[in-house]
Amino acid sequence: MSPKTVGLLVFEQVNAADLTGPAEVFSYANISNSCGCEFACYEVLILGITMQPCMVECGIVVKPHTDLRGAPPLDTVIVPGGNGIRDKKVTKAIAKWLNFRRSTTRRIAALGTGIYALAATGMLDHRQVATHWRYAKDVAQRFPGLCVNADCLFLKDGPFYTSAGAMAGIDLSLSLIEEDCGTRVALAIARELVISAKRSGLQEQYSETLRFQTNSVSRLSELPTWVMSHLNENLSVETLAARACLCPRHFTRRFKKEFGTSPADFVDKLRIEEACNRLSVRDNSVEDVAVSVGFKSAAAFRRAFQRRLGVKPNAYRRRIDSNQKSIRRISHGRQKSHVSPEMPE
Repeated sequence: MSPKTVGLLVFEQVNAADLTGPAEVFSYANISNSCGCEFACYEVLILGITMQPCMVECGIVVKPHTDLRGAPPLDTVIVPGGNGIRDKKVTKAIAKWLNFRRSTTRRIAALGTGIYALAATGMLDHRQVATHWRYAKDVAQRFPGLCVNADCLFLKDGPFYTSAGAMAGIDLSLSLIEEDCGTRVALAIARELVISAKRSGLQEQYSETLRFQTNSVSRLSELPTWVMSHLNENLSVETLAARACLCPRHFTRRFKKEFGTSPADFVDKLRIEEACNRLSVRDNSVEDVAVSVGFKSAAAFRRAFQRRLGVKPNAYRRRIDSNQKSIRRISHGRQKSHVSPEMPE
């Protein structure tokens, strides 16, 4: 099997995480044949607007493998974000090249502010897109034809993928690999890279765990990370209090004062949040999800889920499937943009 070629664009002041995160993820994707020999699933190429080395935002210098004009046929193109994308010449050059390559590229992804270049092509008009929460309002104002979602980590609409960028670019890359090579390969890469969880695109950018840590400046700030790693265990007030080195009564009073909710309610929120993520994987049954996030029974899980979200787990899963099918139907009904057969000067 020949490896699929992934092209990552590079330009002056590109975001390092948007560039190196996906490159690292794709480089770990390998499969074994019947003889036990490993083969690379992808070949990663760094594509510059020119062949000149580029300095990323953090000061690292990157040398392109080739420039846009010399790029070979590509299976996947990824446009990173970064301050340099604000340069109109950069945006124009990338948008022009993307339009030229559209008909011969299976999928195109934009990470974070990379959406500015992809949106400039017009190919995202009337499509569902995600971007970094900080730039969502500006993207919506500049490109009113886009349906901007400021909450999701990443979204797919037809052959186009958009994400919040940075660490969400890694989540998107794992999702692309899962599409090509299956869940086992994607999870093996996540484990190799010591990623705590493979997040779905529908997970919110600002999670309950991060919200808690952002507000906390005490010894309680480390609890969410620990809780997320022990969701299927006993997370009683006594257990959490011992973790924070406080007596249960003082812990409960301090917890409510600092965060306006009880420890039990907080744990329940985290469990339901993670359950939503796990329900997006079709192979996970409701019963398995319930046990994996710490509920004693599927019935208890269903009650808690409906109380929290107003919908049962199976209905929530059907809603996700319905949304994805709607997007695919919309995408399938659109005509492809006209593409010039030759690279424009």
